[in-house]
Amino acid sequence: MQNLVYCHGFLSSPASFKCQLLKRYCADTLPALHYLTPDISPHPQIAADTLSALVEPLLDRGEAVGLVGSSMGGFWCTWLAERYGLRAVLINPAVHPARRMAAYLGQPLKGYHDEREYRLGEADRDTMAALEPKLPLRGTYWLLAQTGDEVLDYREAEAFYAGQRADIEPGGDHGFQGFERFCGEITRFLFAE
Repeated sequence: MQNLVYCHGFLSSPASFKCQLLKRYCADTLPALHYLTPDISPHPQIAADTLSALVEPLLDRGEAVGLVGSSMGGFWCTWLAERYGLRAVLINPAVHPARRMAAYLGQPLKGYHDEREYRLGEADRDTMAALEPKLPLRGTYWLLAQTGDEVLDYREAEAFYAGQRADIEPGGDHGFQGFERFCGEITRFLFAE
């Protein structure tokens, strides 16, 4: 069994545009592929526990797991890929999210697709810093980035994933314009023999 796990970004959800677009592509062209879209908590320890609990049983059964993540979801895919030796496609990924968390600490936050409100604390930032993968990387990655990303500097990701497959396009934005062009190649990359 092949399993594709899509990790959404910060303040996002499984209802995000790219997640749903890739899900439709997989349903139409790869109906045997199991497409998983976990709802990832903004609290890093809960997110790490949830993602481990999702992936470990699949691997224990000998099933293939490929990862796709956007923004903060790219960070989580890297964390999973390093922990379990998996392949991951990263779309405008967050590289060092603990550094950016200071701006959000104690602030009331609400996701784009959810009415629940929450706050991040110092412990969340410290946990995130402890979870950040270190170089050199063990996983196999494909970086998709656009230079017009208004949220994250693509050069951080370009440097962090140096030596891995990378497509860095001029212009675009944080949502990654034209993502649909890559759906087929993403699945081939993740499940290459």
